[in-house]
Amino acid sequence: MKIIPKLAAACAFTLASLPALAQQGSYPTQPIRLIVPFTAGTSDTVARLVGTEMSKALSQPIVVENRPGAGGNVGSDACAHATPDGYTICLGTISSHAINPAIYPNIPYNNLKDFSPITQLASQPNALAVTQNFPAKNVAELIALLRAKPGEYNFGSSGVGTSIHLAGALFSQLTGTQMEHVPYRGSGQVMTALLTGELPIAFDNFSSAWPFAREGKLRILGVTSLERSATAPDIPTVAETVPGFESLSWHGLFAPAGVPAPILERLHKEAVAALNQPNVQARFKDLGITPIGSSPKEFADFVASETKRWGEVAQRAKIRLD
Repeated sequence: MKIIPKLAAACAFTLASLPALAQQGSYPTQPIRLIVPFTAGTSDTVARLVGTEMSKALSQPIVVENRPGAGGNVGSDACAHATPDGYTICLGTISSHAINPAIYPNIPYNNLKDFSPITQLASQPNALAVTQNFPAKNVAELIALLRAKPGEYNFGSSGVGTSIHLAGALFSQLTGTQMEHVPYRGSGQVMTALLTGELPIAFDNFSSAWPFAREGKLRILGVTSLERSATAPDIPTVAETVPGFESLSWHGLFAPAGVPAPILERLHKEAVAALNQPNVQARFKDLGITPIGSSPKEFADFVASETKRWGEVAQRAKIRLD
């Protein structure tokens, strides 16, 4: 006697699920919004390159929406609280999804719980750059100079709490040196300060510093990846002098938590396919960027490890933005 009500309930659930299943099967049927929580720059370039290729395979436009503010928090929050239907995704970086939770006490999203990781798109080393006439010619000489004159040299970054700022903090922690941090509003200002001699030392994205170094307008003492850059293999890594030093800027795709698995799988498939396109790989190489294309699980584990690592660096350096 109890079988019929159970059967009816099961049928009702199945019928109610059919529209959602049908929608997933035909996904996407409308344009997809890709939120980039920053203004023009490397993040925007990566998003537009990959988004253009994904849109071809998905047969729907991927519309990039720049929503900067609070170091990436504004745009990331908009993504985290969007409807989890696959029509809003976002670009996340080391800042928005690893560092910010440690330095913003009232961050409006949980970087580990409010998102479904799709894939890590790319990583890029930073560069330890100095003015053309700076007295230190390599990382070892820089460390010796900083130890001899603690606190007398400034280093610049693209802002307080950015991955570039924390790269400098990590360098000081591992080398026992002291530099005064000078924040600027973006990489453009940092490079200008170096070129004019206003600033002696800077950590910045490799793609920002490399064009000027190639023209002989500044010098890169080291790249911050564990391996040398394929774009400039003659430049040593900082880790060759400071074992274990690594500071990579990275970009990945996220969706709001709760997006159905078939939709996430489709987005992952097309994102990885986009990374394999020759034009994307060529452009990445020009910028010194390495394509990744990890699985959602690999990316989730990576974000968790980065959150722990950079949280510890920020805590030791007492970096907080209230």
